[in-house]
Amino acid sequence: MGVTANSVWNNCLAFIKDNIQPQAFKTWFEPIKPIKLSDSALSIQVPSKFFYEWLEEHYVKLLKVALTKELGDNAKLVYIIKMENTYGNQEPFTEKIPSSNRANVAPQELDVPVKSKNPELKNPFVIPGIRNIKIESQLNPNYNFDNFLEGDSNRLARSAGMAVANKPGGTSFNPLLIFGGVGLGKTHLAHAIGVEIKDKYPERTVLYIAAEKFTQQYIESVKKNTRNDFIHFYQLIDVLIIDDVQFLSGKSGTQDVFFHIFNHLHQNGKQVILTSDKAPVDMQDIEQRLLSRFKWGLSAELQNPDYETRISILKNKLYRDGVEMPDDIVDYVAKHIKTNIRELEGAIISLIAQSSFNKREVTLELAQQVVEKFVKNTKREVSIDYIQKVVSDYFEMDVATLQSKTRKRHIVQARQLAMFFAKKFTKASLASIGSQIGKRDHATVLHACKTVDNLAETDKQFRKYIDDLTKKFS
Repeated sequence: MGVTANSVWNNCLAFIKDNIQPQAFKTWFEPIKPIKLSDSALSIQVPSKFFYEWLEEHYVKLLKVALTKELGDNAKLVYIIKMENTYGNQEPFTEKIPSSNRANVAPQELDVPVKSKNPELKNPFVIPGIRNIKIESQLNPNYNFDNFLEGDSNRLARSAGMAVANKPGGTSFNPLLIFGGVGLGKTHLAHAIGVEIKDKYPERTVLYIAAEKFTQQYIESVKKNTRNDFIHFYQLIDVLIIDDVQFLSGKSGTQDVFFHIFNHLHQNGKQVILTSDKAPVDMQDIEQRLLSRFKWGLSAELQNPDYETRISILKNKLYRDGVEMPDDIVDYVAKHIKTNIRELEGAIISLIAQSSFNKREVTLELAQQVVEKFVKNTKREVSIDYIQKVVSDYFEMDVATLQSKTRKRHIVQARQLAMFFAKKFTKASLASIGSQIGKRDHATVLHACKTVDNLAETDKQFRKYIDDLTKKFS
């Protein structure tokens, strides 16, 4: 058996694994794929430019030792950056060698003068009549990295946030877009990055704002004819954090003004951090030119926390509040509230309150009552696994057949229906749906949804499938 890219990389991995923490190995080395070996150059595929820079900055010595061991002194490493599932679209291959210069983004034209004609700059956060140009960051210091616990569900987003906080505007993840469902910690992480930057670089101007408030300020500026002042104010910011950017959907004036602000900040090496409840590829009514800018940096998804992470979150909360609670109760809460960290913490706060105000002992029975309230109040979220199982059962096939590569018409239709319902009933991104239903890409999911819509209008039998299945999910 000759030497192959796979065998060389596997040997390197064995060596690397012995020399770093398991957590770091899982995050930074498991996602790498060996692609080809020519002479003493090994090409490896990494999922983003961020990944490449992180490896170069933190693990270059380790990689060099591992490679030299396998391929001798002339060993070279070629990075191939291929973005898959990050924003749902597949980027073309770009080859990189560690010593190469990093490409700069071409500057964008600005049609707004950079210098304000009005020497007294208006700050939209200040009540009229109070002369104050100092910009308060609007950050919540309680949302910090110390209480944002790391787990498999958030590792990439958290590491990216840390890297941005250490070098705002100085990494290739600009903008950093953090996306995910309700109550998974997007706002917490956005604040944590801002708090960390203020701590490390007190002289930098950091500003956190919800997209809704940004829109209100913009409308106000149009009314008062101070649009340029509004733009100039935002162009002063070193680190701009915009929460719930999906709120800009359909608001073309606000999108236009944000486009100019974003371009100015980006060209001047300032950092932009965005949060959203969907990946860029799933955002509706956001202008294409803005979406393409969202994709310049890194899009990192926050997913539902696994059981271990949920336990850590609960124990951390209890520890911070100085409360002791039996392990079986913590375990019960963690097992029953799975999709939302906000509710997880809410349930524990409820239990603490019940025991301290009503002088009741925290028992398993009390925990069951509290959890039931939370679970009842939450609309049951249908999982993609559940959807695949229901659709497979309905068409009398197993899930493996549904996910298979076969092009048989009835199987293809079942698969398309599963994708259609996954988009309808879950908050998962198109890329995430595709990868879970037979490792397809986001374009396949989009095509499936269009096909189902078309067939629903033209095919009575197909319409019946949709109605029957919809009843099963409601």
